[in-house]
Amino acid sequence: MHFDNILISRQGRIQYITINRESKLNALNKATLAELHFAFTDAFANPEVGGIIITGAGPKAFIAGADISEFTTLDANSGRQMAFEAHTKVFDVIANGSKPVIAAVNGFALGGGLETAMACHIRVASDNAKLGLPELTLGIIPGYGGTQRLTQLVGKGKAMEMIMTSDMITAQDAFNFGLVNHVVSPAELLPKAEEIMNKILKRAPLAIASAITAVNAATSSSGFATEIDEFSKCTGTNDFKEGAAAFLEKRPAVFIGK
Repeated sequence: MHFDNILISRQGRIQYITINRESKLNALNKATLAELHFAFTDAFANPEVGGIIITGAGPKAFIAGADISEFTTLDANSGRQMAFEAHTKVFDVIANGSKPVIAAVNGFALGGGLETAMACHIRVASDNAKLGLPELTLGIIPGYGGTQRLTQLVGKGKAMEMIMTSDMITAQDAFNFGLVNHVVSPAELLPKAEEIMNKILKRAPLAIASAITAVNAATSSSGFATEIDEFSKCTGTNDFKEGAAAFLEKRPAVFIGK
């Protein structure tokens, strides 16, 4: 398959998936999500692939969020459908995959970018990374698993603070909170991810798959359905339309609670 938005390469048993929209800070649009669905399902099915490392092109961003220009026509019904398809075709596919996935987080990992990293099994961040879920500034909530996976990783209190303030945090803070596993210099980012992956690939593949399944079972998945419900409600509000318009027009949003 030809890809317009991602790059695929392989070294040995490691498959590399690079979001290749550097001029857009690697923002996720519908086309990129569709390509990620194909790339991950293909990698999980390929017996020559032992594990996947995902990163973003360039030094500025892993994934700086979703492409907000595609949000402007959303209402409650289309918002529900968008969130549901993203969950089932991309983020849950990554999280429940039978092979290890490591996110090499370079630069900004915001909104859907942080949600992508959190769907991965392990996260390595460069020390210049900035992470956050700024969706409330648009009048919506994280809709790609953010409310659930962030809570699982950092705890309810810190998740509440990060989501409701929409603040970005540093890579070191993310490490301290348990959001990322390692923080290294930008030059060491991929080598560290490769070091971890090569160690994992020395273990039994079927046991790796079982470990992923068992660890994922430690938390309930019912919260994701709630997140989709609440995301869809938000996309039906005037505040969301104002938030998206303000973002695209580069002005402060004025929310009225409707």
